[in-house]
Amino acid sequence: MTKITYRVIGVMSGTSLDGIDLIYATYEVDNTWDFKIHYAETIRYSIEWKTVLSGLVNQSIVQLHTVDLEYSEHLATVIAVFVEKYKIKEIDFIASHGHTALHQPDEGMTYQIGNRQILADILKEKVICDFRVQDVELGGQGAPLVPIGDRLLFSEYEYCLNLGGFANISFESNTERIAYDICPVNIVLNHYVSKLGFDYDDKGELASTGTINQDLLFQLNTLQYYNENPPKSLGLEWVNKNVFPLIDKFKLLTPDILRTYVEHIAIQISKVLQKEDSKVLITGGGVFNDFLIYKTQWFSKSEIVIPENEIIEFKEALIFGLLGVLKERNEVNCLKSVTGAKRNHSSGKILIPKN
Repeated sequence: MTKITYRVIGVMSGTSLDGIDLIYATYEVDNTWDFKIHYAETIRYSIEWKTVLSGLVNQSIVQLHTVDLEYSEHLATVIAVFVEKYKIKEIDFIASHGHTALHQPDEGMTYQIGNRQILADILKEKVICDFRVQDVELGGQGAPLVPIGDRLLFSEYEYCLNLGGFANISFESNTERIAYDICPVNIVLNHYVSKLGFDYDDKGELASTGTINQDLLFQLNTLQYYNENPPKSLGLEWVNKNVFPLIDKFKLLTPDILRTYVEHIAIQISKVLQKEDSKVLITGGGVFNDFLIYKTQWFSKSEIVIPENEIIEFKEALIFGLLGVLKERNEVNCLKSVTGAKRNHSSGKILIPKN
């Protein structure tokens, strides 16, 4: 008889480097999927780890292998503390995204650190991880992976929009799930506000005081990526090459950069949210940027729905837990309509503790 209830620890680390998101959740399937998050917490990165992770794209493969091992050990420690803190006794497995070190799918390359065997060995638990590699091998983008969770767990919304390091969107179109990265968000905003000594622009207040530079806005909005059809995805490498140099050449004050870039984000999102009377679920750290949400609603034809904080902050960790469940059941967790792979498939690597 096929198991219908799963108790899983889901682990996610995103490009915005906010920290490691952990959830302990129950997933149940009976014709439809349901879930309950029991515990959730974000473990912030130390300055040292932030420095290391922000510089991964400049590392050689040999250096990445070393960081990979160290990060796997760090991840194991963080998860072990989480398990002990909440006295978690029943765990079917741990589902972990790891952290993206390299993502160049057009060159057949993607590398998530934190997925080494030592993770399972230290924790003495089954670990399901490394969800992107197989999709890239099948000719896909290896991203985004969250849309299968949007379809199965949040089907009441016409759009699911996440505002993290990047804005990514997921929706149904002609019975297929369509999803892609819209544009960079916090990876750019946090980069510039950090020059003033802040981790982020609280509520977007600094951006709201700036002035739009129309020339920069025009050049941002006409970047080639925005004319490409999905499936498509973005990475830090693309931002380093196309966005930071473009903004920097204008030599603007930080509030003006933030104000112009928020306008850019809102415009790009509005181009996607075209269905009138539709509901869009918005999650991710960008939800707490009140000014960004205001501008997004200003341009949009959809009704914006902001859920409880648990879903805002931990939706991706929740869905990576689901990806693990689907892999465990040998069911599809990667959609070719989303990634451009040759076929739908059940992706991920299963690590069994050796001792």
